[in-house]
Amino acid sequence: MQLCSAPVLARRLQLSLLGMSTECIDPWTGGPQSQTQSPGGGYGTLASGGCLPPPTSASWNLPRWRASLAAAVLCYINLLNYMNWFIIPGVLLDVQKYFNISDSHAGLLQTVFIGCLLVSAPVFGYLGDRHSRKAILCFGILLWSGAGLSSSFISYQYSWLFFLSRGVVGTGAASYSTIAPTVLGDLFVKDQRTCVLAVFYIFIPVGSGLGYVLGSVVAELTGNWRWALRIMPCLDAVALVLLILLVPDPPRGAAEKQEEVAVRAPRRSWCEDVRYLGRNWSFVFSTLGVTAIGFVTGALGFWAPKFLFEARVVHGLQLPCFQEQCGSQDSLIFGALTVATGIIGVILGAEASRRYKKVNPRAEPLICASSLFAAAPCLYLALILASRTLLASYVFLALGELLLSCNWAVVADILLSVVVPRCRGTAEALQITVAHILGDAGSPYLTGLISSVLQTGRPNSYLQRFLSLQHSFLCCAFAIVLGGGCFLLTALHLERDQAQARQAGKGTLDSEDIVSRNPESQGLLSSTSTPAEHS
Repeated sequence: MQLCSAPVLARRLQLSLLGMSTECIDPWTGGPQSQTQSPGGGYGTLASGGCLPPPTSASWNLPRWRASLAAAVLCYINLLNYMNWFIIPGVLLDVQKYFNISDSHAGLLQTVFIGCLLVSAPVFGYLGDRHSRKAILCFGILLWSGAGLSSSFISYQYSWLFFLSRGVVGTGAASYSTIAPTVLGDLFVKDQRTCVLAVFYIFIPVGSGLGYVLGSVVAELTGNWRWALRIMPCLDAVALVLLILLVPDPPRGAAEKQEEVAVRAPRRSWCEDVRYLGRNWSFVFSTLGVTAIGFVTGALGFWAPKFLFEARVVHGLQLPCFQEQCGSQDSLIFGALTVATGIIGVILGAEASRRYKKVNPRAEPLICASSLFAAAPCLYLALILASRTLLASYVFLALGELLLSCNWAVVADILLSVVVPRCRGTAEALQITVAHILGDAGSPYLTGLISSVLQTGRPNSYLQRFLSLQHSFLCCAFAIVLGGGCFLLTALHLERDQAQARQAGKGTLDSEDIVSRNPESQGLLSSTSTPAEHS
């Protein structure tokens, strides 16, 4: 009689403890795999750890109140994350005066920030699909808060060091932007996930707006813009403690199959994950749509306060800024608009998606496309009318921001619905990387560069500076239209890709996650390994 080795007995005991049979399922197609008896006594690829058993009862679960509390903490950290993104644009005029840098170099500040973010995002996505996501989030908070604090002490003689510190802040922000949505995706499902993501993504415009407000208010109160960078680490420290104490690290795919689980699903390489995502047309086209949104919001978020300031100078409502401490009214107004329109827009987009999905399964990309097509003329009119009437410019700017904000929660829900759970970290990272490479990594610098080039052929006056910045902004309206077209293409492939993700995602919890959360089975396995070895 052939005796089984210890690893085989341990694996079979683990299967029996979790109530699993040995029939194998392909993790990507959901179909059965053939099984043959291996020389070691195991059947099929299960003996070598290469097949996915069918779903059965999972041992991991989380009370609703714990999941809601964890979501609240993640939303708070997302608020701080985006405040760090836009605290410098809120005091951009002061930064330019302090370091004596032109528009093109000022735009490079945000480009360095986004560039480091996009370079590090794939790394964090890869790590987030394979290692502790909670530890990576903690590391990211420590990184961006430390870099932000240290940058406030840099002398005006070392502007290059200030640029470098912004890149480090971007690297820390990449860890959170990449991984946090996947944690929420594993805590909630279906309509609950849509609502939670809506709340989570509300804090993108809210955090962005508060970044402007905090920077300008602190600069006004203290007379020194650098104090804004010294306050943020205190808030980050609170966030780090809350993250450690209140946020769990759920198994990947836990929300979709809280009653179904697989043991030892084969771990695909990063290149195989990328090839899978490249064939997922809903993911590809929605990523291009997000890229268009990123291009516009990057340029708008960085330059809009200065554009509004110069518009008020042209209208005679504001004196020109010739010293370091410039007026902060425009940053406050734009920040307030961003917060208000962001909250309303995200709620409207999420609620429209939730209701429209009941009658049209392609609702999400259609809502994104419609909002972008409507936002394009609003932004165009806001730019053109700024030289004639500020009130109309503010109204159309608010409408454009409102329509852009309708997309934040919806595009995240599209990604989570068309990608299998174990690839979501990589998918988030790739989407962030592409959106930043082709979007907001270059748009602030490109806008500033076009403005500087246009100024060289014009008289040196505030009117010409304003007109140069106005004309450099016009490309954003066309980028929005292209983004709307990408979401229409997403709608053509959405249902097929969602069906494939549901089929392939059945029972995708990692065995390491399950066993680590089932100490009783760990003890039984370790106690039975010695007798097996003797037999």
